Amino acid sequence: MQIHVVQEGQTIYGIAQAYNTTAQEIITSNEISNPNQLVVGQALVIPIVGSFYWVQPGDSLYSIGRRFGISYQTLARVNNISVEQPLIIGQRLYIPPQIRSKAEVNAYVEPTGGTVSPYLEQSTRESAPLLTYLAPFSYQIQRDGTLKAPPLNSFPQIAQENGVALMMVLTNIEEGRFSDELGRIILTDENVQNNLLDNIVKSANEVGFRDIHFDMEFLPPENREDYNRFLRKAKDRLSREGFLMSTALAPKTSSEQVGAWYEAHDYRAHGEIADFVVLMTYEWGYSGGPPMPVSPIGPVRSVVEYALSVMPANKIMLGQNLYGYDWTLPFVPGGQYARAISPQQAIDIARANNVPIQYDYIAQAPHFNYTATDGKEHEVWFEDARSIQAKFDLIKELGLRGISYWKLGLDFPQNWLLLSSNFNVVKR
Repeated sequence: MQIHVVQEGQTIYGIAQAYNTTAQEIITSNEISNPNQLVVGQALVIPIVGSFYWVQPGDSLYSIGRRFGISYQTLARVNNISVEQPLIIGQRLYIPPQIRSKAEVNAYVEPTGGTVSPYLEQSTRESAPLLTYLAPFSYQIQRDGTLKAPPLNSFPQIAQENGVALMMVLTNIEEGRFSDELGRIILTDENVQNNLLDNIVKSANEVGFRDIHFDMEFLPPENREDYNRFLRKAKDRLSREGFLMSTALAPKTSSEQVGAWYEAHDYRAHGEIADFVVLMTYEWGYSGGPPMPVSPIGPVRSVVEYALSVMPANKIMLGQNLYGYDWTLPFVPGGQYARAISPQQAIDIARANNVPIQYDYIAQAPHFNYTATDGKEHEVWFEDARSIQAKFDLIKELGLRGISYWKLGLDFPQNWLLLSSNFNVVKR
């Protein structure tokens, strides 16, 4: 696979010719809605085996080979040139495909309005071949330890047909938000815990869940050790019943990090107790905050490096957003919330407003500004092939267990193309 960034004046047909493929292959793979109006700065994934590289000033076979992880002798051989032959600036070299790493892949799926829409079900079906786990969001824990189940529709069948393990997501959500009081009850009342674990085992066996996933957030800081004790108790019971157990962790960079979303999450304890964890490495840019990248690579790396200091890499799944935000400017704290959009929607917005897509190479994130028909200025940050490849590179560099997506139902075809190119997805 090759990532190509559209330049001024380029057409889909010229791009296809440069990569020895067809325009229709590129259009279909990237789900391009208007092939005759590409957006300058738009990142396309070219569906070819291997990739091409155009020689830049200062390049040598050795430096290019080192960049792509192959020997200069192999690079010369596959391009039918001599290792002694000087390279020409602009010369096209073929880069053979690299060996794919193994990775586990999870995706949350969140039905809204109490139903599973046909579109969400279809999105799940299309993504399932590239998933290890499918996580319907969520089973809401009640104050007596009973469970309020989400609509599942065909999710169990889709998982079974594609060799995907169902993940049972359990939350302390009450009245549409994470509840600190509900969390306190769950973590301190033995009777509630015992009833909860009985109900988890019963429901998991009935539906066919294989991993039990605790996503308990906004917990009282003073209940940190209570959460650890509960997880040990749950792990003992669930292991005896034959289930995996995982947890979701807020993005921390130290054990002393303060804040209601962070303090009760003990990275070291979760790393010791759980079979694996999901780091929620997104929402730096969020709907109620100022415009910025949702998951900038620097802060994401900092969270992972802290996690690696207290738990093994093979227990860490990197959280990744499948969405971006469209902010109305000027940003006013407590004012209008940003609108969540898919990467494909972001490209369509840029096209409709005839503005180029920019790329922040420090954050590894695409963005643009536009003026809406009502005269208001907007700023958009989203994900594209370049930003997701940066996350895949981080996973491979640090040897992480895999990646966990929030959430299905948002169009981002380039992600799935690159995922299949970078990894052999583990099936359980």
